[in-house]
Amino acid sequence: MTDRALSVVRAGALTTVQDRGRPGHAHLGVPHSGALDGPAAELANRLVGNRPEAAVLETTLNGCAVRPRSTVTVAVAGAPCRVTVDGRPVAWGAPVRVPAGALLDVGAAVSGVRSYVAVSGGVAVEPVLGSRSTDLLSGLGPPPLTDGAVLPLGSPEVPHARVDVAPQPAPPAELVLRVTAGPRDDWFTAEALRAFTSRTYRVSPASNRIGLRTEGPALERARSGELPSEGMVLGAVQVPPDGRPVVFLADHPTTGGYPVIAVVRAADLPATAQAVPGTPVRFVAVRRR
Repeated sequence: MTDRALSVVRAGALTTVQDRGRPGHAHLGVPHSGALDGPAAELANRLVGNRPEAAVLETTLNGCAVRPRSTVTVAVAGAPCRVTVDGRPVAWGAPVRVPAGALLDVGAAVSGVRSYVAVSGGVAVEPVLGSRSTDLLSGLGPPPLTDGAVLPLGSPEVPHARVDVAPQPAPPAELVLRVTAGPRDDWFTAEALRAFTSRTYRVSPASNRIGLRTEGPALERARSGELPSEGMVLGAVQVPPDGRPVVFLADHPTTGGYPVIAVVRAADLPATAQAVPGTPVRFVAVRRR
């Protein structure tokens, strides 16, 4: 019987298993989770013949290295990086055959932050609440990868894509996030509201899967005190006491007591996954639909 599994040789700075996440459980205090750059994860799956919801590996900054126990097809998407099989360079953004026992090394991101590694059959760890995603906030799902870990793989369903390389968007030189004001924009001064959508912020090195933190002008409140905890949604822009906006991402808490000045359009969130520290951030106001 074929041993469908991956052995982790080098786990990297932070490599997690991710799929489309576990929406619909916020009332239980469970975040959405899932791949931060959903389009990149789905492209990698499409290249190896997986369904869009198959679980992939999400690497952070310095990639990872794995050794399949059977021959597999692999594709790497998201942040551009050097990819090798037993030391031999192979294509990034294209399906690659990796023989059983060979070492697949996904190198450091040349630009961007997160690369996505899809393997034919998908990563088949046990699902929790309908998802195989690692949730860093709640601890649900498999733990982040460690050296020596073994990940089971599913069975391939269809042949991989017949392409030399798939076009992908470049990591953002500037992050432009469209926002709809509210629900707590009335907690800020008129000058703070103007600054929020007219001044430039930068991505903070403290950003993670929970939230994209920013550096820039502090937003002054018009009210003192604190709010009772209320529900938080993906893309909510919460303003903590230091006045610097935080954009809630996939592993965000489902409740919070700091005021939410605006909410980012869902279509703009994947780009946050590839914004390196120091990237300029502009919040652009748009009307409610």
